[in-house]
Amino acid sequence: MKNVRIGGVPEHFNYAWYLALKQGHFKPKNINVRWNDYFGGTGQMTKALRENEIDIAVILTEGIIKDITEGSPCKIVQVFVESPLIWGIHVAEKSTYKELSELKGQRAAISRFGSGSHLMAYVNALELGWNTATDLEFEVVKDLEGAVDALTKENADYFMWEKFTTKPLVDQKTFRRLGDCPTPWPCFVIAVRDEFITNEKETLQAVLEVINSITAGFKDIPEIDGIISKRYEQKIEDVKNWLALTEWSLENIEAETVEAVQNQLLKLDIISKKLPYNQLVANLED
Repeated sequence: MKNVRIGGVPEHFNYAWYLALKQGHFKPKNINVRWNDYFGGTGQMTKALRENEIDIAVILTEGIIKDITEGSPCKIVQVFVESPLIWGIHVAEKSTYKELSELKGQRAAISRFGSGSHLMAYVNALELGWNTATDLEFEVVKDLEGAVDALTKENADYFMWEKFTTKPLVDQKTFRRLGDCPTPWPCFVIAVRDEFITNEKETLQAVLEVINSITAGFKDIPEIDGIISKRYEQKIEDVKNWLALTEWSLENIEAETVEAVQNQLLKLDIISKKLPYNQLVANLED
């Protein structure tokens, strides 16, 4: 049995991995998968990859590209979700802020530096025409629970997180959503430690075959909307909307996409240099 450690956020995007484990799809391939939930998101996962706590991460595209340019010994091996991630921009329900323009210069709650909530605050600022050097302030809150606490106690002013994950908090009137900010690229990729790619290539390919077989027919699973609604405590109409917007992928990330992400991150001074495609992406067919 080959042991494989995989990490991801405990959200509906990764339900296919839960199914693969629950239904025992890895065992016939002689693979023992240990799944790790990372409530802190991308920043927590990049740290886990660097420190060899996991072999594989299902991770935000911009976050892992940033970390690889900073020396993380990993490569992207496949796009997991092709469609953009729609980030909701939230304030506390009782906040006085009513318009996105009022958030200029205010404190953004982020899970950690280098996380998606951190990087997308820059993308949002750019979209709104703000000065990213002077109009952004950050408060580290670790995770979604920390963001609820920070916004409620006015230790931070707004928080960006995937809109369907936070929708129950909006429905409960904990948060109020002022707007959305979609990623201008595919949202989730599968990143793997270089050492694992080199030493366990066949095992990695088998893992990808299993998960791709599930995501290829994910929307056709009987009553999948009701299952996700119950498991993640979301309204079924929200799940139906999310499923309609979400497309999984079986392919690797394109060079043009990697170039676009790096150009955007460089423009925002989030990365200091760009890397060639083959230093960020591994082709498992080679």
